[in-house]
Amino acid sequence: MKNNKLALVIAAALGTVAYLPASHAAGVTYKDGDKFITIGGRMQVQYYYLDPKKGPSTDKVFFRRLRPYISGSLYPNWMGKFQWDMGGATGDNEISVKDAYIQYSGFKNAKISIGNVVFPFSREFVTSSKFQQFVEREFVGDSKYGTPEWNMGIHAKGSSASKKVTWGAALAEASIDPNTSRIDFDTPANKQKDFNQGWMVGGRVDFHPLGNLKFSQGDFKREQKATIGIAAYTWSNDGDVKNNDPGASPPVNSDVDSVNGYEISGAYRNIGISIDAQYNRFDAKLKDGAVTEGLFKNGETVLTNWMIKGGYMIMPSTLELVAGYASQDADNYKETWNRATLGANWYIHQHNLKYQLTYRQNKNKDGAKGKDENELYLQAQFVF
Repeated sequence: MKNNKLALVIAAALGTVAYLPASHAAGVTYKDGDKFITIGGRMQVQYYYLDPKKGPSTDKVFFRRLRPYISGSLYPNWMGKFQWDMGGATGDNEISVKDAYIQYSGFKNAKISIGNVVFPFSREFVTSSKFQQFVEREFVGDSKYGTPEWNMGIHAKGSSASKKVTWGAALAEASIDPNTSRIDFDTPANKQKDFNQGWMVGGRVDFHPLGNLKFSQGDFKREQKATIGIAAYTWSNDGDVKNNDPGASPPVNSDVDSVNGYEISGAYRNIGISIDAQYNRFDAKLKDGAVTEGLFKNGETVLTNWMIKGGYMIMPSTLELVAGYASQDADNYKETWNRATLGANWYIHQHNLKYQLTYRQNKNKDGAKGKDENELYLQAQFVF
């Protein structure tokens, strides 16, 4: 019965999206001299199947992302953009703010943005979800495990004249949803009243010896490119929100005091081969130094995660087979949480119109020995 249901869902998803109009360039732009407006968006229809080692399997069909955006300008060197999401990983279709900023580009080889912008940490996260080889990001790009996402503040990015060196830096306010099983970042633009508030400063530098390699996965151009990057940030609780209540039942003791993050990453592209690798380390402390649960032991943890993944275009720019391995460990984990992933991507118009199939095996989920589960993702993506 489950196999029949899965077959019907896959057929329906493929049949529905195949008739959508396609475009090589995302967004439609209308210009009048220096004035312009661009309208575009992203739609990801996802089928998700979860099969734990213990307990019943579940599945669902939902909009993983449903993100329209508008950007434009009335003045030279100035532009604004806002984007919102009406999808989500839980399928609850809550509206959330994503990109929302004012940008100045009058400097040579540099841009300054003020507002809600992706923080310059984690190559896996800075690479947009629409340019990913797997349906979902690995540990190193997951905002639930130490990686910041969009944050409100001042953001700068730029490059050398040859673009062989690129950089990013930011000073921003970032929120953390207090939970001892995670280090879960969010943006103050969508914050809840019980989120820990704090300030974050950080940046990244990437070196591209063979020419600039953009934040995108998959090798469509078949040109040899390589990059290596480093990044770091520090976040501190500003004390504006306090949730700790040792007298509550159960006790509330998950407020985060500080987090420091470090990244080293690299990527390689050539003859249809695409390889990405990354290692992260996060040093985090809770306000309550006596807490031992989730990631934390005696109120502290060193959370490390890494991944390597790659793909090969067995049909150039059309059909790609992908595989990867990822791992995560923390001070209070009993065992290392490991993931092995396989998949296939069918590109109709590169990343703008594609179908993705990803199969993931989790071993020792959340660091618990024997807590294993398998996940299947099928996603249709249309970018316009």
